[in-house]
Amino acid sequence: MKKAIQYLLKGLAILLPIIVTIALAQWLLVTIETWLRPIWIVLLSEDYYFPGLAFISFILLAALIGFSTRWGFMNSLWALPGKLMDKMPLLNSLYGTVNDVFEMMSGKNFAEESVVMVTMPGGELKLIGIVTKKSGISGDKLSEALDDDNVAVFLPMSYNVGGYMVMVPRSCIEPLDMSPADALQLTISGGLGKKKIRERE
Repeated sequence: MKKAIQYLLKGLAILLPIIVTIALAQWLLVTIETWLRPIWIVLLSEDYYFPGLAFISFILLAALIGFSTRWGFMNSLWALPGKLMDKMPLLNSLYGTVNDVFEMMSGKNFAEESVVMVTMPGGELKLIGIVTKKSGISGDKLSEALDDDNVAVFLPMSYNVGGYMVMVPRSCIEPLDMSPADALQLTISGGLGKKKIRERE
């Protein structure tokens, strides 16, 4: 009986991530198809429309928008909807949360060479973190609150979108040879990721 349960759990561990990934991909495809299909039918008529055209056009549109952000004017133009949502009482919290999650997961707001191993003061506990602020930045409230020898470090939580910000002395951190995005993937997966950790000389 014990062996059977172990085999069942192992099978679920293999199948569930695949099923969840496929379900999320299917939801995304169906949502995009539902939104864009009527537009293409109006433009091309039902005779020329084929399943998947909406998704292909969405991918091409996303690539075109990303390419157009090379120019300052277009970058400001695409940022306008987000700025408007930021000012709306109900949408600002939802939009801000979703935007922050995507930017955090991509490591966008973290500088390169900011991944560190943090040894908590007074102990031997070590955590992987990302330096978010250093002292001496004029006009930045957090930076101005830091002592000259302190840094603010974000400590991601495993299997959770979140973490803690701690302020520690520079003597408690050791730089790691890893990008912020890779560090987030590694820590959020609870160390089960395959990213290599190397200390910088």
